[in-house]
Amino acid sequence: MEESNASNKVYYSIGEVADILGESTSLVRFWTNSFEKYIKPKRTAKGNRLYTPKDVEFLKQLHFLIKEKGMTLEGASKKIGADRASVEATVKALDSLKAIRAQLVEIRKTL
Repeated sequence: MEESNASNKVYYSIGEVADILGESTSLVRFWTNSFEKYIKPKRTAKGNRLYTPKDVEFLKQLHFLIKEKGMTLEGASKKIGADRASVEATVKALDSLKAIRAQLVEIRKTL
């Protein structure tokens, strides 16, 4: 998963979201279609999806539950519905730790 802060931009393309998650665009599209209640990307005139930082954060939460915790789509949906704040806090903490790790790796390179 790329250490990217999803609050830097107004909109992200599906390719950028896939890069942030470290997944394929087809998986991002599948999750978008499966979780229309939570993810509603805007469309360009050509029909391309544009994701907001909020959409990206939700997809990161989904990625964590499905890919890292091994939940099913149904299980992830139930968890997010029941305790989204906890999932969001966990994903934010993991993102912070990954950013710190990246900084430490850079510092080590300079030593």
